[in-house]
Amino acid sequence: MAESQPLRFNLEVPADGRIEIQAPLLAGASVTVLVTEQGRSDFDDLLDAAGSSTDFWDNPYDEQWNNA
Repeated sequence: MAESQPLRFNLEVPADGRIEIQAPLLAGASVTVLVTEQGRSDFDDLLDAAGSSTDFWDNPYDEQWNNA
């Protein structure tokens, strides 16, 4: 049996809960489907924190610096 690479699809579930994909497989191929809900990682929290802290630099007291 030949080794095959897994396929990964990052999808958002619509309101009706139905997900459809098109995979590069032959018709009639036997597959196993695993579905897991993707959670947030610690890295996502760091990105959110970094993005929110840039508002500090946008203030009227630093107009001259902001336009440099």
